[in-house]
Amino acid sequence: MQNDNIIICIGRQLGSGGHVVAKKIAEVFGCKLYDKEILNLAARESGFCEECFEKNDEKKGFLDLMFHVHVPFISDNAFYDNEMSQENLFRIQSDAIRKAAEEGPCVFVGRCAEYVLREHKNLVSIFITADIDERIAQIRQRHDCTEEEARKIIENQEKGRSSYYNYYTGKTWGKSESYDLCINSSRLGMDGTTELAVSFIRKALERKAAE
Repeated sequence: MQNDNIIICIGRQLGSGGHVVAKKIAEVFGCKLYDKEILNLAARESGFCEECFEKNDEKKGFLDLMFHVHVPFISDNAFYDNEMSQENLFRIQSDAIRKAAEEGPCVFVGRCAEYVLREHKNLVSIFITADIDERIAQIRQRHDCTEEEARKIIENQEKGRSSYYNYYTGKTWGKSESYDLCINSSRLGMDGTTELAVSFIRKALERKAAE
């Protein structure tokens, strides 16, 4: 895949403010933001109900549970290729991501977008983390729950999110070597994190243009 559209992919820990930062970055660069919106797009393109994609959203495929393997997803792999398998849903979602990337500049949140679009000319990937206390506070506010419940929500969702990412990409979710830049939003806040990310993206794109 080679085109000149700017593609920015944001990975994030739960409660780190990754979606907020992604939205701000999209506004700065005039990009369309895709978070859960990609599920709706995949549903429209495939004819499946959006609920099918929501139930499997950033959760690991059943092959990992059966064989405990962590290998990059191969798009033409026909193994267990039935319409409702998680592998086929991932394939459909990946096609929707590629189509959106071809149509214009985009910011994608999660869903292995930086792996799906890894051959894209102007792609920059960023991972947003934050201190656990701040993340727990965010989840408590969002779900109106106790600290213990918030911690459990984080643990459960991130277990699924990391397994999903590791399974389909063959990389490690949240590890610095899997992204171009990792930022702890607790250090700079949402605005400061956005400013740092925007500066990095601009410099990275300038370097890519000069290559």
